Amino acid sequence: MGRLPRWGKVAAAGGVALAGVTISQRVKPLPCPYALRWMTDIPRPYLTRRKVVEILEAQPGERALEVGPGPGYHTFAVAERLEPGGELHVFDIQQKMLDALMQRAAKRGVDNVVPRQGDARRLPYADDSFDAALLVTVLGEIPGQEAALRELHRVIRAGGRVVVGETPALDPHFVRFPVLRRRAEEAGFRFEHRMGPGLAFLARFRRD
Repeated sequence: MGRLPRWGKVAAAGGVALAGVTISQRVKPLPCPYALRWMTDIPRPYLTRRKVVEILEAQPGERALEVGPGPGYHTFAVAERLEPGGELHVFDIQQKMLDALMQRAAKRGVDNVVPRQGDARRLPYADDSFDAALLVTVLGEIPGQEAALRELHRVIRAGGRVVVGETPALDPHFVRFPVLRRRAEEAGFRFEHRMGPGLAFLARFRRD
């Protein structure tokens, strides 16, 4: 058997390192590091801005919540759909991510985005605060997903929607659809609609 060329050794080492990170993140979920925020701007099939806005069914004047927005890949498309009169509250555990997002908002002239830092398992909002909520490749980063889903159920108004997006691409925290559906239904949500033919998907749940 011949020796691997240098690039082959580098690729193999990178694969081993990525596998190690994936296993580590599966054991102990952590948010995307601020230094790697650029990865959240990489387009991913079936999790496009257009599809997110479509399945969220955001309407002008509504009050919506985005958990784990990173620097804002989906944020501004949703915020635009809520105009006029609506607000998009962005909630992240990392203040640096929120600062980066709000800098982008200022450059774009977007003034209906409201940031807040904290833990998704203990949302600092009153009951029935929002018409809709959005989490894209975020749920798996939260230790105790069940607690986060229960909190979302508490802050979403009756008839409101929650959209969760997941993909295995570049995401060691990927949550499979059957697992998501079971946990969401246990939290009190009703599954309503799914977009995406394979492992990558957007799923909408309703609070009755």
